Amino acid sequence: MVVVEVVGVRRHPAVEEIVVLLLDAESELVVPIMIGPAEAGAIAAAQAGVVPPRPMTHDLLRDLLVAAGEQVVGVRITRLTEGVFHAEIELGNGARVDARASDAIAVALRFGVPVRCSAEIVALAGIEVVVTDGAEGAEEDVERFREFLDQVTPEDFETGKEPEGG
Repeated sequence: MVVVEVVGVRRHPAVEEIVVLLLDAESELVVPIMIGPAEAGAIAAAQAGVVPPRPMTHDLLRDLLVAAGEQVVGVRITRLTEGVFHAEIELGNGARVDARASDAIAVALRFGVPVRCSAEIVALAGIEVVVTDGAEGAEEDVERFREFLDQVTPEDFETGKEPEGG
Protein backbone atom coordinates (compact mmCIF):
# COMPACT_ATOMS: atom_id res chain seq x y z
CA MET A 1 0.00 0.00 0.00
CA VAL A 2 1.18 3.50 -0.83
CA VAL A 3 -0.12 6.74 0.64
CA VAL A 4 -1.86 8.85 -2.00
CA GLU A 5 -2.86 12.49 -1.93
CA VAL A 6 -6.46 13.32 -2.76
CA VAL A 7 -5.75 16.03 -5.32
CA GLY A 8 -9.41 16.85 -5.84
CA VAL A 9 -12.40 16.30 -8.09
CA ARG A 10 -12.95 17.44 -11.64
CA ARG A 11 -15.03 16.74 -14.68
CA HIS A 12 -13.13 14.53 -17.12
CA PRO A 13 -13.36 16.44 -20.43
CA ALA A 14 -13.15 13.43 -22.76
CA VAL A 15 -15.98 11.39 -21.27
CA GLU A 16 -17.97 14.04 -19.33
CA GLU A 17 -17.66 12.04 -16.13
CA ILE A 18 -16.60 13.26 -12.70
CA VAL A 19 -13.35 11.88 -11.31
CA VAL A 20 -11.49 12.09 -8.03
CA LEU A 21 -7.73 12.22 -8.56
CA LEU A 22 -5.35 10.34 -6.26
CA LEU A 23 -1.65 11.20 -6.59
CA ASP A 24 1.15 8.80 -5.72
CA ALA A 25 3.93 11.37 -5.46
CA GLU A 26 6.68 8.75 -5.40
CA SER A 27 5.74 7.16 -8.74
CA GLU A 28 4.32 10.44 -10.11
CA LEU A 29 1.16 8.60 -11.16
CA VAL A 30 -2.38 9.89 -10.76
CA VAL A 31 -5.21 7.40 -10.31
CA PRO A 32 -8.52 8.78 -11.63
CA ILE A 33 -11.64 7.20 -10.14
CA MET A 34 -15.03 7.95 -11.71
CA ILE A 35 -17.52 9.02 -9.05
CA GLY A 36 -21.04 10.34 -8.79
CA PRO A 37 -22.02 13.96 -8.28
CA ALA A 38 -23.03 13.51 -4.63
CA GLU A 39 -19.67 11.97 -3.74
CA ALA A 40 -17.84 14.64 -5.75
CA GLY A 41 -19.66 17.32 -3.79
CA ALA A 42 -18.87 15.58 -0.50
CA ILE A 43 -15.17 15.31 -1.35
CA ALA A 44 -14.92 18.90 -2.63
CA ALA A 45 -16.78 20.24 0.42
CA ALA A 46 -14.48 18.38 2.82
CA GLN A 47 -11.37 19.63 1.03
CA ALA A 48 -12.67 23.19 1.09
CA GLY A 49 -13.57 22.93 4.79
CA VAL A 50 -17.24 23.63 4.10
CA VAL A 51 -19.48 22.77 7.03
CA PRO A 52 -23.10 22.32 5.94
CA PRO A 53 -25.87 23.72 8.15
CA ARG A 54 -27.22 20.16 8.53
CA PRO A 55 -25.02 17.06 8.30
CA MET A 56 -24.74 15.40 4.91
CA THR A 57 -24.41 11.60 4.71
CA HIS A 58 -20.61 11.43 5.19
CA ASP A 59 -20.79 13.98 8.02
CA LEU A 60 -23.52 11.91 9.66
CA LEU A 61 -21.39 8.76 9.38
CA ARG A 62 -18.47 10.60 11.03
CA ASP A 63 -20.72 11.93 13.78
CA LEU A 64 -22.22 8.46 14.44
CA LEU A 65 -18.80 6.83 14.70
CA VAL A 66 -17.51 9.52 17.04
CA ALA A 67 -20.66 9.29 19.20
CA ALA A 68 -20.14 5.52 19.42
CA GLY A 69 -16.56 6.11 20.58
CA GLU A 70 -14.97 4.85 17.39
CA GLN A 71 -12.44 6.50 15.09
CA VAL A 72 -11.47 5.97 11.48
CA VAL A 73 -7.71 5.45 11.30
CA GLY A 74 -7.29 5.03 7.56
CA VAL A 75 -8.75 4.15 4.20
CA ARG A 76 -7.41 1.56 1.79
CA ILE A 77 -8.21 1.29 -1.93
CA THR A 78 -7.79 -2.47 -2.11
CA ARG A 79 -8.77 -3.71 -5.54
CA LEU A 80 -9.98 -2.85 -9.02
CA THR A 81 -12.46 -5.30 -10.52
CA GLU A 82 -14.01 -4.70 -13.95
CA GLY A 83 -13.42 -0.97 -13.64
CA VAL A 84 -14.85 -0.70 -10.13
CA PHE A 85 -12.59 0.44 -7.29
CA HIS A 86 -13.13 -1.28 -3.93
CA ALA A 87 -12.08 0.16 -0.59
CA GLU A 88 -12.02 -0.51 3.12
CA ILE A 89 -12.47 1.92 5.97
CA GLU A 90 -10.15 0.96 8.84
CA LEU A 91 -11.52 1.55 12.32
CA GLY A 92 -9.54 2.10 15.50
CA ASN A 93 -10.75 -1.23 16.90
CA GLY A 94 -9.07 -3.08 14.01
CA ALA A 95 -12.26 -3.72 12.03
CA ARG A 96 -12.33 -3.04 8.29
CA VAL A 97 -15.57 -2.02 6.62
CA ASP A 98 -16.15 -2.60 2.89
CA ALA A 99 -16.94 0.65 1.05
CA ARG A 100 -17.08 2.28 -2.33
CA ALA A 101 -13.82 4.12 -2.97
CA SER A 102 -15.56 7.48 -3.30
CA ASP A 103 -17.38 7.10 0.03
CA ALA A 104 -14.22 5.91 1.76
CA ILE A 105 -12.30 8.94 0.45
CA ALA A 106 -15.05 11.33 1.62
CA VAL A 107 -14.94 9.75 5.10
CA ALA A 108 -11.12 9.85 5.21
CA LEU A 109 -11.15 13.57 4.49
CA ARG A 110 -13.59 14.18 7.33
CA PHE A 111 -11.40 12.27 9.78
CA GLY A 112 -8.14 13.68 8.41
CA VAL A 113 -6.67 10.20 7.95
CA PRO A 114 -4.44 8.85 5.19
CA VAL A 115 -5.75 7.27 2.01
CA ARG A 116 -3.65 4.32 0.90
CA CYS A 117 -3.87 2.59 -2.43
CA SER A 118 -2.60 -0.78 -3.53
CA ALA A 119 0.65 -0.34 -5.44
CA GLU A 120 -0.74 -2.74 -8.07
CA ILE A 121 -3.74 -0.48 -8.62
CA VAL A 122 -1.49 2.57 -8.93
CA ALA A 123 0.63 0.73 -11.51
CA LEU A 124 -2.40 -0.55 -13.40
CA ALA A 125 -4.74 2.47 -13.33
CA GLY A 126 -2.26 5.30 -12.76
CA ILE A 127 -1.67 7.93 -15.39
CA GLU A 128 1.72 9.58 -15.66
CA VAL A 129 1.86 13.16 -14.49
CA VAL A 130 3.04 15.21 -17.45
CA VAL A 131 4.96 18.40 -16.75
CA THR A 132 5.29 20.55 -19.85
CA ASP A 133 6.56 23.87 -18.51
CA GLY A 134 9.09 22.65 -15.97
CA ALA A 135 8.61 22.74 -12.22
CA GLU A 136 7.25 26.30 -12.24
CA GLY A 137 4.58 25.36 -14.80
CA ALA A 138 3.58 22.36 -12.72
CA GLU A 139 3.27 24.53 -9.61
CA GLU A 140 1.11 26.97 -11.56
CA ASP A 141 -1.11 24.10 -12.78
CA VAL A 142 -1.51 22.81 -9.24
CA GLU A 143 -2.28 26.30 -7.97
CA ARG A 144 -4.92 26.84 -10.69
CA PHE A 145 -6.47 23.49 -9.79
CA ARG A 146 -6.49 24.36 -6.09
CA GLU A 147 -8.18 27.68 -6.94
CA PHE A 148 -10.79 25.71 -8.88
CA LEU A 149 -11.37 23.50 -5.81
CA ASP A 150 -11.81 26.60 -3.65
CA GLN A 151 -14.59 27.84 -5.94
CA VAL A 152 -16.39 24.58 -6.74
CA THR A 153 -19.74 23.73 -5.17
CA PRO A 154 -21.61 20.42 -5.00
CA GLU A 155 -24.14 21.77 -7.51
CA ASP A 156 -21.36 22.02 -10.12
CA PHE A 157 -21.33 18.22 -10.26
CA GLU A 158 -25.02 17.49 -10.69
CA THR A 159 -25.56 15.32 -13.78
CA GLY A 160 -28.40 13.01 -12.84
CA LYS A 161 -26.25 10.03 -13.84
CA GLU A 162 -25.37 7.19 -11.49
CA PRO A 163 -21.66 6.60 -10.73
CA GLU A 164 -19.98 3.68 -12.46
CA GLY A 165 -16.75 3.09 -10.60
CA GLY A 166 -16.72 4.87 -7.26
